[in-house]
Amino acid sequence: MEIKIELVDYSNQEQGKDLLNLLDCYARDPMGGGEPLAQYVKENLLNELSKLPHAFSLICYVDGVAAGLVNCFDGFSSFTCKPLVNIHDLIVANDFRGLGIGQQLLQKVEEIAVEKGCGKLTLEVLEGNAIAQATYTKFGFSGYELDPQAGRALFWDKKLNTLNK
Repeated sequence: MEIKIELVDYSNQEQGKDLLNLLDCYARDPMGGGEPLAQYVKENLLNELSKLPHAFSLICYVDGVAAGLVNCFDGFSSFTCKPLVNIHDLIVANDFRGLGIGQQLLQKVEEIAVEKGCGKLTLEVLEGNAIAQATYTKFGFSGYELDPQAGRALFWDKKLNTLNK
């Protein structure tokens, strides 16, 4: 079995198709919301990602088949005064789970982050996603807190009505 991880070139049609297929599989999963990607996203995501110099994606291929994906964005930590990498999406297709692909993708992201001089990696995970939490814990992630008495950080969002604008 050959496992290869490639940095995505958003203008590469084959990699783009693989990225969108994997992301759509994730979106359809209950942990991704249970709905397919919107047509607008399918038509525009690759072009929009290509405009972002702080975005990068990796695809894992197993014997030439797209098996895993990670989408990342560079950020900055004011508390460490260093850049960081936020892991925004991490997907391993159902047929390829249990092969260590998640760990390999995380390792490659960490290597890239170290090359960039980052002080940390960040990500968010659903409270009920025990499988993903186990993967992240195994890799060394933990819940973010500054002081145990203040509790763990919560990830919040607010949807804005800007689709298609």
